Amino acid sequence: MRIAFVSLGCDKNLVDSEVMLGLLQKSGFALISDESQAEVIVVNTCCFIQDAKEESIENILEMAQYKKTGNCKALIVTGCMAERYKDEILAEIPEVDGVVGTTGYESIVEVVEEILKGKKIQKFSDINTTIREDYQRVLSTAGYFAYLKIAEGCDNKCTYCIIPQLRGKYRSRSIESLISEAKTLVSQGVRELILVAQDTTRYGIDLYGEKRLPQLLRELCKIEELKWIRLLYCYPEEITDELIDVIAEEEKVCSYLDMPIQHANTAILKRMGRRSTKEELIHLINKLRNRIPDVCLRTTLIVGFPGETDEEYEDLVQFVTDMKFDRLGVFTYSKEEGTAAAKLKGQIPKKIKELRKDKIMKLQQAICEEKSAQFVGKTLEVIIDGKLLEENEYCGRTYRDAPEIDGMVFVHTDEELLSGDFIKASITSANEYDLVGRIVDESGE
Repeated sequence: MRIAFVSLGCDKNLVDSEVMLGLLQKSGFALISDESQAEVIVVNTCCFIQDAKEESIENILEMAQYKKTGNCKALIVTGCMAERYKDEILAEIPEVDGVVGTTGYESIVEVVEEILKGKKIQKFSDINTTIREDYQRVLSTAGYFAYLKIAEGCDNKCTYCIIPQLRGKYRSRSIESLISEAKTLVSQGVRELILVAQDTTRYGIDLYGEKRLPQLLRELCKIEELKWIRLLYCYPEEITDELIDVIAEEEKVCSYLDMPIQHANTAILKRMGRRSTKEELIHLINKLRNRIPDVCLRTTLIVGFPGETDEEYEDLVQFVTDMKFDRLGVFTYSKEEGTAAAKLKGQIPKKIKELRKDKIMKLQQAICEEKSAQFVGKTLEVIIDGKLLEENEYCGRTYRDAPEIDGMVFVHTDEELLSGDFIKASITSANEYDLVGRIVDESGE
Protein backbone atom coordinates (compact mmCIF):
# COMPACT_ATOMS: atom_id res chain seq x y z
CA MET A 1 0.00 0.00 0.00
CA ARG A 2 1.53 3.30 -1.14
CA ILE A 3 1.26 6.40 1.04
CA ALA A 4 2.23 10.04 0.44
CA PHE A 5 2.55 12.93 2.90
CA VAL A 6 2.06 16.66 2.52
CA SER A 7 3.58 18.39 5.55
CA LEU A 8 2.73 22.07 6.02
CA GLY A 9 3.67 24.72 8.53
CA CYS A 10 6.60 24.73 10.91
CA ASP A 11 9.50 22.33 11.38
CA LYS A 12 7.89 21.09 14.62
CA ASN A 13 4.99 19.87 12.51
CA LEU A 14 7.49 18.29 10.14
CA VAL A 15 8.87 16.18 12.99
CA ASP A 16 5.34 14.90 13.68
CA SER A 17 5.07 13.95 10.00
CA GLU A 18 8.37 12.08 10.20
CA VAL A 19 7.14 10.15 13.25
CA MET A 20 3.98 9.15 11.38
CA LEU A 21 6.05 8.12 8.37
CA GLY A 22 8.15 5.94 10.65
CA LEU A 23 5.09 4.25 12.14
CA LEU A 24 3.59 3.61 8.71
CA GLN A 25 6.82 2.31 7.22
CA LYS A 26 7.25 -0.07 10.16
CA SER A 27 3.76 -1.40 9.44
CA GLY A 28 4.63 -2.18 5.83
CA PHE A 29 3.41 0.87 3.94
CA ALA A 30 5.48 2.05 0.98
CA LEU A 31 6.38 5.74 1.26
CA ILE A 32 6.26 7.66 -2.03
CA SER A 33 6.44 11.32 -3.04
CA ASP A 34 4.03 11.24 -6.00
CA GLU A 35 0.56 11.93 -4.64
CA SER A 36 -1.07 10.90 -7.93
CA GLN A 37 0.19 7.33 -7.40
CA ALA A 38 -0.58 7.12 -3.67
CA GLU A 39 -3.44 5.04 -2.33
CA VAL A 40 -3.30 6.92 0.99
CA ILE A 41 -2.59 10.66 1.29
CA VAL A 42 -2.00 12.44 4.60
CA VAL A 43 -2.04 16.24 4.82
CA ASN A 44 -0.42 17.46 8.05
CA THR A 45 -1.81 20.95 8.46
CA CYS A 46 -1.04 24.30 10.07
CA CYS A 47 -3.44 27.08 11.10
CA PHE A 48 -1.23 29.50 13.05
CA ILE A 49 -2.34 32.47 10.93
CA GLN A 50 -4.91 33.04 8.19
CA ASP A 51 -2.41 32.45 5.38
CA ALA A 52 -1.52 29.07 6.90
CA LYS A 53 -5.18 28.09 7.11
CA GLU A 54 -5.73 29.02 3.48
CA GLU A 55 -2.66 27.02 2.41
CA SER A 56 -3.91 24.01 4.36
CA ILE A 57 -7.37 24.17 2.79
CA GLU A 58 -5.90 24.56 -0.71
CA ASN A 59 -3.70 21.50 -0.20
CA ILE A 60 -6.55 19.40 1.17
CA LEU A 61 -8.74 20.29 -1.82
CA GLU A 62 -5.88 19.61 -4.23
CA MET A 63 -5.25 16.19 -2.70
CA ALA A 64 -8.99 15.46 -2.74
CA GLN A 65 -8.89 15.57 -6.53
CA TYR A 66 -6.81 12.37 -6.51
CA LYS A 67 -9.92 10.58 -5.30
CA LYS A 68 -11.17 11.16 -8.87
CA THR A 69 -8.04 11.38 -10.99
CA GLY A 70 -5.52 9.27 -9.06
CA ASN A 71 -5.39 6.13 -6.96
CA CYS A 72 -6.34 7.67 -3.61
CA LYS A 73 -8.57 5.51 -1.44
CA ALA A 74 -7.98 7.34 1.84
CA LEU A 75 -7.47 11.07 2.48
CA ILE A 76 -6.49 11.98 6.04
CA VAL A 77 -6.06 15.43 7.60
CA THR A 78 -3.83 15.75 10.66
CA GLY A 79 -2.16 18.51 12.68
CA CYS A 80 -3.23 21.88 14.04
CA MET A 81 -6.04 22.59 11.61
CA ALA A 82 -7.46 19.14 12.24
CA GLU A 83 -7.37 19.80 15.98
CA ARG A 84 -9.04 23.18 15.59
CA TYR A 85 -11.71 22.34 13.02
CA LYS A 86 -12.31 18.64 13.60
CA ASP A 87 -16.02 18.68 12.81
CA GLU A 88 -15.98 21.29 10.05
CA ILE A 89 -13.41 19.43 7.93
CA LEU A 90 -15.44 16.23 7.66
CA ALA A 91 -18.68 18.13 7.16
CA GLU A 92 -17.44 20.55 4.50
CA ILE A 93 -14.93 18.41 2.59
CA PRO A 94 -16.64 15.04 2.03
CA GLU A 95 -13.56 13.59 0.29
CA VAL A 96 -11.75 13.58 3.66
CA ASP A 97 -11.95 10.16 5.31
CA GLY A 98 -10.15 10.83 8.59
CA VAL A 99 -9.24 13.68 10.90
CA VAL A 100 -6.44 13.22 13.44
CA GLY A 101 -5.59 15.73 16.19
CA THR A 102 -2.18 16.98 17.28
CA THR A 103 -1.71 14.21 19.86
CA GLY A 104 -3.52 11.48 17.93
CA TYR A 105 -0.80 10.86 15.38
CA GLU A 106 0.56 7.81 17.23
CA SER A 107 -2.60 6.04 16.06
CA ILE A 108 -2.03 6.84 12.39
CA VAL A 109 -1.61 3.19 11.39
CA GLU A 110 -4.88 2.19 13.08
CA VAL A 111 -6.63 5.17 11.45
CA VAL A 112 -5.44 4.21 7.96
CA GLU A 113 -6.45 0.56 8.43
CA GLU A 114 -9.94 1.49 9.62
CA ILE A 115 -10.47 3.93 6.75
CA LEU A 116 -9.42 1.28 4.22
CA LYS A 117 -12.21 -0.88 5.68
CA GLY A 118 -14.68 1.82 4.65
CA LYS A 119 -15.01 3.81 7.87
CA LYS A 120 -14.85 7.56 8.52
CA ILE A 121 -12.52 8.21 11.45
CA GLN A 122 -11.91 10.99 13.97
CA LYS A 123 -8.95 10.39 16.30
CA PHE A 124 -8.28 12.84 19.10
CA SER A 125 -6.49 12.52 22.42
CA ASP A 126 -5.97 14.80 25.40
CA ILE A 127 -3.77 17.63 24.10
CA ASN A 128 -1.83 17.49 27.37
CA THR A 129 -1.01 13.82 27.04
CA THR A 130 2.49 12.65 27.95
CA ILE A 131 4.86 12.53 24.98
CA ARG A 132 5.98 9.07 23.96
CA GLU A 133 9.70 9.01 23.29
CA ASP A 134 10.42 5.72 21.54
CA TYR A 135 9.36 6.41 17.96
CA GLN A 136 11.67 5.90 14.98
CA ARG A 137 11.38 8.72 12.47
CA VAL A 138 11.79 8.67 8.71
CA LEU A 139 13.69 11.83 7.84
CA SER A 140 12.14 13.96 5.12
CA THR A 141 14.91 16.56 5.29
CA ALA A 142 18.26 16.08 3.59
CA GLY A 143 20.02 13.27 5.40
CA TYR A 144 22.77 15.46 6.83
CA PHE A 145 20.56 17.73 8.96
CA ALA A 146 17.53 17.05 11.11
CA TYR A 147 15.22 18.78 13.55
CA LEU A 148 15.15 17.58 17.15
CA LYS A 149 11.87 18.47 18.87
CA ILE A 150 12.73 18.80 22.54
CA ALA A 151 9.28 19.70 23.90
CA GLU A 152 5.63 19.94 22.95
CA GLY A 153 3.02 22.58 23.81
CA CYS A 154 3.38 26.05 25.29
CA ASP A 155 2.71 27.79 28.61
CA ASN A 156 3.15 31.33 27.32
CA LYS A 157 0.04 33.47 27.26
CA CYS A 158 0.59 35.50 24.11
CA THR A 159 -2.74 37.12 23.32
CA TYR A 160 -2.44 36.66 19.55
CA CYS A 161 -1.60 32.95 19.58
CA ILE A 162 -3.87 29.91 19.31
CA ILE A 163 -1.11 27.29 19.72
CA PRO A 164 -1.62 26.47 23.46
CA GLN A 165 -5.24 25.57 22.68
CA LEU A 166 -4.10 23.17 19.96
CA ARG A 167 -0.87 21.77 21.40
CA GLY A 168 -1.51 21.84 25.13
CA LYS A 169 0.71 22.79 28.04
CA TYR A 170 4.50 22.69 27.85
CA ARG A 171 5.88 19.14 28.10
CA SER A 172 9.61 18.48 27.87
CA ARG A 173 11.15 15.26 26.69
CA SER A 174 13.79 13.68 28.91
CA ILE A 175 17.44 14.43 28.29
CA GLU A 176 18.08 10.70 28.02
CA SER A 177 15.55 10.23 25.22
CA LEU A 178 16.85 13.23 23.32
CA ILE A 179 20.45 12.09 23.52
CA SER A 180 19.40 8.62 22.38
CA GLU A 181 17.49 10.02 19.40
CA ALA A 182 20.34 12.38 18.55
CA LYS A 183 22.84 9.52 18.54
CA THR A 184 20.56 7.51 16.24
CA LEU A 185 20.23 10.44 13.85
CA VAL A 186 23.99 11.03 13.82
CA SER A 187 24.62 7.32 13.15
CA GLN A 188 22.40 7.75 10.07
CA GLY A 189 24.56 10.58 8.73
CA VAL A 190 23.12 13.71 10.37
CA ARG A 191 25.82 16.34 10.93
CA GLU A 192 23.63 19.29 11.96
CA LEU A 193 20.90 19.12 14.63
CA ILE A 194 18.38 21.94 14.87
CA LEU A 195 16.62 22.12 18.25
CA VAL A 196 12.97 23.16 18.10
CA ALA A 197 9.96 23.56 20.40
CA GLN A 198 7.31 26.21 20.83
CA ASP A 199 9.79 27.75 23.28
CA THR A 200 13.14 25.95 23.37
CA THR A 201 14.50 28.09 26.20
CA ARG A 202 11.94 26.76 28.70
CA TYR A 203 13.16 23.22 28.15
CA GLY A 204 13.11 21.11 31.31
CA ILE A 205 11.15 23.52 33.54
CA ASP A 206 8.20 21.12 33.80
CA LEU A 207 10.22 17.92 34.01
CA TYR A 208 13.13 18.94 36.21
CA GLY A 209 11.84 22.05 37.98
CA GLU A 210 14.45 24.20 36.26
CA LYS A 211 15.54 25.15 32.76
CA ARG A 212 17.90 22.48 31.44
CA LEU A 213 18.68 23.62 27.89
CA PRO A 214 22.33 24.40 28.77
CA GLN A 215 22.81 20.89 30.18
CA LEU A 216 21.13 19.32 27.15
CA LEU A 217 23.42 21.24 24.82
CA ARG A 218 26.55 20.17 26.66
CA GLU A 219 25.47 16.52 26.48
CA LEU A 220 24.72 16.79 22.76
CA CYS A 221 28.16 18.30 22.20
CA LYS A 222 29.69 15.02 23.39
CA ILE A 223 28.36 13.16 20.33
CA GLU A 224 31.53 12.76 18.32
CA GLU A 225 30.28 12.87 14.71
CA LEU A 226 27.87 15.76 15.33
CA LYS A 227 29.24 18.97 13.83
CA TRP A 228 26.68 21.75 14.37
CA ILE A 229 23.86 22.35 16.86
CA ARG A 230 21.47 25.19 16.05
CA LEU A 231 18.84 26.81 18.29
CA LEU A 232 15.46 28.04 17.06
CA TYR A 233 12.52 29.61 18.95
CA CYS A 234 14.42 31.03 21.94
CA TYR A 235 12.15 33.41 23.81
CA PRO A 236 14.14 36.42 25.07
CA GLU A 237 12.62 36.27 28.55
CA GLU A 238 14.13 32.82 29.11
CA ILE A 239 17.66 33.36 27.76
CA THR A 240 19.89 32.95 30.80
CA ASP A 241 23.54 33.79 31.37
CA GLU A 242 24.20 30.06 31.60
CA LEU A 243 22.75 29.51 28.13
CA ILE A 244 24.80 32.39 26.73
CA ASP A 245 27.93 30.85 28.24
CA VAL A 246 27.23 27.50 26.57
CA ILE A 247 26.80 29.12 23.16
CA ALA A 248 30.00 31.09 23.68
CA GLU A 249 32.06 28.16 24.95
CA GLU A 250 30.88 25.11 23.00
CA GLU A 251 32.36 24.93 19.50
CA LYS A 252 29.56 22.72 18.17
CA VAL A 253 26.80 25.11 19.23
CA CYS A 254 26.39 27.59 16.39
CA SER A 255 26.71 31.27 17.29
CA TYR A 256 23.18 31.66 15.99
CA LEU A 257 20.09 32.52 17.98
CA ASP A 258 16.55 32.66 16.67
CA MET A 259 14.78 34.93 19.13
CA PRO A 260 11.18 35.87 18.21
CA ILE A 261 10.54 39.18 20.00
CA GLN A 262 7.38 40.09 17.94
CA HIS A 263 7.60 43.82 18.77
CA ALA A 264 9.73 46.35 20.62
CA ASN A 265 7.30 48.97 21.89
CA THR A 266 6.71 48.23 25.57
CA ALA A 267 3.00 49.05 25.48
CA ILE A 268 2.41 46.75 22.51
CA LEU A 269 4.47 43.99 24.12
CA LYS A 270 2.28 44.21 27.20
CA ARG A 271 -0.92 43.96 25.13
CA MET A 272 0.60 40.99 23.33
CA GLY A 273 1.07 39.23 26.66
CA ARG A 274 4.84 39.28 26.29
CA ARG A 275 7.04 39.64 29.35
CA SER A 276 9.82 41.84 27.97
CA THR A 277 10.13 45.60 27.75
CA LYS A 278 12.00 47.50 25.07
CA GLU A 279 14.78 48.32 27.49
CA GLU A 280 15.16 44.66 28.51
CA LEU A 281 15.39 43.60 24.87
CA ILE A 282 18.10 46.16 24.17
CA HIS A 283 20.03 45.02 27.24
CA LEU A 284 19.79 41.36 26.21
CA ILE A 285 20.87 42.01 22.62
CA ASN A 286 23.88 44.02 23.78
CA LYS A 287 24.80 41.29 26.27
CA LEU A 288 24.61 38.61 23.58
CA ARG A 289 26.81 40.58 21.21
CA ASN A 290 29.34 41.39 23.92
CA ARG A 291 29.57 37.80 25.15
CA ILE A 292 29.36 36.16 21.68
CA PRO A 293 30.99 38.64 19.27
CA ASP A 294 30.19 36.59 16.13
CA VAL A 295 26.59 35.85 17.10
CA CYS A 296 23.98 35.89 14.36
CA LEU A 297 20.65 37.14 15.73
CA ARG A 298 17.42 36.30 13.96
CA THR A 299 13.99 37.56 15.00
CA THR A 300 10.38 37.83 13.86
CA LEU A 301 8.00 40.76 14.28
CA ILE A 302 4.25 41.30 14.12
CA VAL A 303 3.01 44.63 12.76
CA GLY A 304 -0.54 45.94 12.85
CA PHE A 305 -1.41 44.50 16.25
CA PRO A 306 -4.81 45.88 17.43
CA GLY A 307 -4.45 49.47 18.55
CA GLU A 308 -0.89 49.87 17.24
CA THR A 309 -0.52 53.64 16.78
CA ASP A 310 1.75 55.38 14.31
CA GLU A 311 4.01 56.33 17.22
CA GLU A 312 4.21 52.76 18.53
CA TYR A 313 4.98 51.49 15.05
CA GLU A 314 7.70 54.11 14.52
CA ASP A 315 9.18 53.06 17.85
CA LEU A 316 9.53 49.57 16.38
CA VAL A 317 11.07 50.96 13.18
CA GLN A 318 13.67 52.88 15.19
CA PHE A 319 14.43 49.77 17.22
CA VAL A 320 15.06 47.76 14.04
CA THR A 321 17.26 50.57 12.73
CA ASP A 322 19.31 50.67 15.93
CA MET A 323 19.59 46.96 16.69
CA LYS A 324 20.47 45.82 13.15
CA PHE A 325 19.38 42.19 13.38
CA ASP A 326 21.28 39.82 11.09
CA ARG A 327 18.07 38.09 10.06
CA LEU A 328 14.52 39.42 10.43
CA GLY A 329 11.07 38.43 9.23
CA VAL A 330 7.80 40.35 9.53
CA PHE A 331 4.23 39.07 9.77
CA THR A 332 1.11 41.17 9.60
CA TYR A 333 -1.17 40.57 12.57
CA SER A 334 -3.73 37.83 11.92
CA LYS A 335 -6.97 38.01 13.88
CA GLU A 336 -7.48 34.47 15.17
CA GLU A 337 -10.80 33.43 16.67
CA GLY A 338 -10.48 32.15 20.20
CA THR A 339 -7.56 34.43 21.11
CA ALA A 340 -7.68 37.37 23.49
CA ALA A 341 -6.31 39.76 20.87
CA ALA A 342 -9.19 39.03 18.52
CA LYS A 343 -11.49 40.77 20.98
CA LEU A 344 -9.37 43.92 21.26
CA LYS A 345 -10.61 47.19 19.84
CA GLY A 346 -8.64 49.03 17.19
CA GLN A 347 -8.29 46.28 14.57
CA ILE A 348 -6.10 47.73 11.81
CA PRO A 349 -6.98 47.62 8.08
CA LYS A 350 -5.07 45.12 5.96
CA LYS A 351 -3.64 47.81 3.68
CA ILE A 352 -2.02 49.66 6.59
CA LYS A 353 -0.61 46.42 7.99
CA GLU A 354 0.93 45.57 4.63
CA LEU A 355 2.47 49.04 4.29
CA ARG A 356 3.98 48.75 7.76
CA LYS A 357 5.40 45.33 6.93
CA ASP A 358 6.88 46.51 3.63
CA LYS A 359 8.60 49.48 5.25
CA ILE A 360 10.42 47.33 7.81
CA MET A 361 11.36 44.68 5.25
CA LYS A 362 12.85 47.34 2.98
CA LEU A 363 14.81 48.68 5.95
CA GLN A 364 15.98 45.19 6.86
CA GLN A 365 17.08 44.51 3.29
CA ALA A 366 19.55 47.39 3.54
CA ILE A 367 20.75 46.13 6.94
CA CYS A 368 21.29 42.62 5.54
CA GLU A 369 23.22 44.01 2.60
CA GLU A 370 25.46 45.92 4.98
CA LYS A 371 25.95 42.83 7.17
CA SER A 372 26.74 40.56 4.22
CA ALA A 373 29.32 42.97 2.82
CA GLN A 374 31.31 42.62 6.04
CA PHE A 375 32.12 39.00 5.14
CA VAL A 376 33.73 39.70 1.77
CA GLY A 377 37.38 38.70 2.01
CA LYS A 378 36.80 36.39 4.98
CA THR A 379 36.93 32.60 5.08
CA LEU A 380 33.89 30.80 6.46
CA GLU A 381 33.00 27.19 7.12
CA VAL A 382 30.16 26.06 4.86
CA ILE A 383 27.96 22.96 4.88
CA ILE A 384 27.13 21.90 1.32
CA ASP A 385 23.42 21.56 0.56
CA GLY A 386 23.74 20.45 -3.05
CA LYS A 387 25.09 21.01 -6.54
CA LEU A 388 23.51 23.51 -8.91
CA LEU A 389 22.82 22.89 -12.57
CA GLU A 390 25.76 25.12 -13.47
CA GLU A 391 29.01 23.22 -13.71
CA ASN A 392 31.25 23.35 -10.64
CA GLU A 393 28.82 25.43 -8.54
CA TYR A 394 27.40 24.32 -5.21
CA CYS A 395 25.07 25.92 -2.69
CA GLY A 396 25.60 25.75 1.04
CA ARG A 397 25.14 27.51 4.36
CA THR A 398 27.32 29.05 7.05
CA TYR A 399 26.63 28.87 10.78
CA ARG A 400 24.60 32.05 10.18
CA ASP A 401 22.07 30.28 7.95
CA ALA A 402 19.29 27.93 9.02
CA PRO A 403 17.88 25.70 6.27
CA GLU A 404 15.11 27.18 4.10
CA ILE A 405 14.74 30.44 6.05
CA ASP A 406 18.09 32.22 5.73
CA GLY A 407 20.63 32.93 3.01
CA MET A 408 22.92 30.71 0.96
CA VAL A 409 26.58 30.56 -0.01
CA PHE A 410 27.34 29.77 -3.65
CA VAL A 411 30.69 28.03 -3.93
CA HIS A 412 32.71 27.59 -7.12
CA THR A 413 35.13 24.68 -7.14
CA ASP A 414 36.52 21.98 -9.40
CA GLU A 415 36.38 19.52 -6.51
CA GLU A 416 33.56 16.97 -6.32
CA LEU A 417 31.52 17.73 -3.21
CA LEU A 418 28.68 15.84 -1.53
CA SER A 419 25.67 17.19 0.35
CA GLY A 420 26.61 17.41 4.00
CA ASP A 421 30.31 18.04 3.35
CA PHE A 422 31.92 20.83 5.35
CA ILE A 423 34.36 23.02 3.45
CA LYS A 424 36.18 26.32 3.91
CA ALA A 425 35.13 29.06 1.51
CA SER A 426 36.76 32.41 0.83
CA ILE A 427 33.94 34.93 0.32
CA THR A 428 34.39 36.98 -2.86
CA SER A 429 31.09 38.87 -3.10
CA ALA A 430 27.71 39.35 -1.42
CA ASN A 431 24.21 40.68 -1.87
CA GLU A 432 21.70 41.36 0.90
CA TYR A 433 21.09 37.69 1.71
CA ASP A 434 23.56 35.47 -0.15
CA LEU A 435 27.33 35.10 -0.33
CA VAL A 436 29.57 33.86 -3.13
CA GLY A 437 32.89 32.20 -2.47
CA ARG A 438 35.52 29.78 -3.63
CA ILE A 439 36.77 26.73 -1.84
CA VAL A 440 40.10 26.90 -0.02
CA ASP A 441 42.09 24.13 1.66
CA GLU A 442 43.07 24.07 5.31
CA SER A 443 46.17 26.18 4.60
CA GLY A 444 44.00 28.87 3.04
CA GLU A 445 45.16 28.31 -0.55
